[in-house]
Amino acid sequence: MKDLFIIVPNKNISPILSEMIDAVTSYTNYILVQDSSNIPNLQNKKIFFACENTNIDCDIAMLEFFSKLYEKGDDCLLGSTGAVLVHSNTEQGTKRTSQDIIYLANNLGCSFIGHSVVEATSSLRNFVTWQKTLSLSVKEICLKMCSRLRNRLLEHNPVTINNPKILVLYSSPNKTSNTMDLWHMTSNHLCNYNIKELQIENGEVVDCKGCSYKLCTYYGNENKCFYGGMMVHDVLPSIEESDAIVWLCPNYNDAVASNLTAVINRLTVLYRKINFYDKTIFAVVVSGNSGSDSISKQLIGALNINKGFRLPPYFSIMAIANDPGEIFNIQDINEKTKEFAENIKKEIQA
Repeated sequence: MKDLFIIVPNKNISPILSEMIDAVTSYTNYILVQDSSNIPNLQNKKIFFACENTNIDCDIAMLEFFSKLYEKGDDCLLGSTGAVLVHSNTEQGTKRTSQDIIYLANNLGCSFIGHSVVEATSSLRNFVTWQKTLSLSVKEICLKMCSRLRNRLLEHNPVTINNPKILVLYSSPNKTSNTMDLWHMTSNHLCNYNIKELQIENGEVVDCKGCSYKLCTYYGNENKCFYGGMMVHDVLPSIEESDAIVWLCPNYNDAVASNLTAVINRLTVLYRKINFYDKTIFAVVVSGNSGSDSISKQLIGALNINKGFRLPPYFSIMAIANDPGEIFNIQDINEKTKEFAENIKKEIQA
């Protein structure tokens, strides 16, 4: 069994985070990394990032550790696969911290398995739902989830396909869309690949009704959903058949477009039927001024942490372009799109 690297630069961790770390380090070899001034080679490793949130909802020591990592270059985590443990002394902040850490590590070359995080709020009430299926205390469930995550991380090997199917989801019909242009600059380097582009038009996908677990599971087993329509007839089957999904996300108000958000919310019916661990996500994000990182983090939270899609290294290409066609004037944009396309090929093509 491979060594685990446990990154925990915070010297003042809580008893529960300490127990969570014990849960992932039991029965396996591990290397504890605490000193940001003496960071070992972290390429091609299995890594846990253990975060202790304070009352300002961040782990300052972990952020300082990442500052040192970034000094080593944007490939210092290349080939590594990660997961996150996070505890908060409040009821908030665990999700945001997880998204921030995954985003930072991903830009250094680290991939993340689906459902890559165990979050523990101060009361552990976020594990209460699990008590419907597990006859354990919330603390026991937390530690059980940590052990499961360790096993999946250690056993994880990315699946590559001889003839991968790539699904592209977008909502903007605008022919002058910089986001569409950026994607097509990328897809020009994927000429021989099986690519399906699917537009989610206004009104085509109604947002989730919030059915009960039992009803949602029933619809999933029947390959249906409460609302039916395009989501059932085209979107869900396309996602189920695909090996990779590329999300095209223009940034209008620092949020994923409502049509695509509705798709994400409606994924639950398929999520009840299959897991998404072997499906890889990518993103193309263009902002008029700033905020592309906000969109990328939302996708990480919704699709990797929540729904369980695999997050490859360097999963998103981001750019700033406002006026029509401005994307073509960005310095080195052709090289960047070629590099992004090569990364897609590397991550899904056998």
